[in-house]
Amino acid sequence: MAVIQNTGIIEEKLQDSLALWQGLENAQCTLINHTENATFRIDLTNGAKKIIRVHRSGYNSERAISSELTWAKALRVDAGVRTPVAIAGANGCVIQTAVLGATDSAQFMVLFEYETGREPNENDDLVSSFSDLGRLAAIAHNHVQHWALPSEFERLLWDAQTILKSDGLWGDWRAAPGMCPEYRPIFDQLDALLRERLHKFGQDKQRFGLIHADMRLANLLIDGDKIKLIDFDDCGFGWYLYDFAAAISFIEDSPAIPALKEAWLMGYRSERELSKEDEAEIDTFIMLRRMALTAWIGSHNETPFAQSLAGDFVSRGAILARDYLIEFG
Repeated sequence: MAVIQNTGIIEEKLQDSLALWQGLENAQCTLINHTENATFRIDLTNGAKKIIRVHRSGYNSERAISSELTWAKALRVDAGVRTPVAIAGANGCVIQTAVLGATDSAQFMVLFEYETGREPNENDDLVSSFSDLGRLAAIAHNHVQHWALPSEFERLLWDAQTILKSDGLWGDWRAAPGMCPEYRPIFDQLDALLRERLHKFGQDKQRFGLIHADMRLANLLIDGDKIKLIDFDDCGFGWYLYDFAAAISFIEDSPAIPALKEAWLMGYRSERELSKEDEAEIDTFIMLRRMALTAWIGSHNETPFAQSLAGDFVSRGAILARDYLIEFG
């Protein structure tokens, strides 16, 4: 499991590590996000901005981070997707390391150009935003189908086993806050049914490949008429339809989901074919993602975001699980 990050300690020590890049002298660090990693805005004395991502120890290897950056760049160059631009350090390496936490373990860091724009919000036309998400997902999936993976390419595997097992990538759903005897049998049944259906669905190359795996509105930036896709940290090998499930993370029980799903599918089909058989299995991927998030909330309970969701996440998930079991069980 990845090591918990104390962002206060990291922020104090990060200031000294800015010397690893040229031109960051006397810049100021401000924490802007802490979920899997800690992300800081760097304000330079000339008014310019950069972004530094401090990677959570034990989550992705240096090779895996390099692979992520390689794919994001390939999407930008080959397919015209606007993705973050990484900046090499003074030694010419894009990935830097420094001891930033309370232990002597070094952490990986990547500096990015600052991307202008804003996240879509509830006052935006979310149907239009989800159409953009679907189109971007299809472009990325098409790219993967024709892109030759570098020989040392390494990324996470998002399949039933790695998500649902007790030592899964994001922890154990069984240990989530609120997983009481009332709900545990429902989630056990869901676990078994997901494994069964996903085994039957299979991993044909038209269904399974390299995916962003966190392509939700929080990872879109709207900059005028431009749409930018950020945060490839969770990208890995999984089912293509998992990218829709990720798009509705944490809002799976919203009454808006049918309309957002239709918009995503419309955007997706504008770039890539999707069979009715595949579309019929979307609910399976929604529930697989929900199980991943249930595990994540338990294993990341030190983050404010996980804490804000923990109260009723399992009880709400149990309702979704019951409905899924009735329809597909």
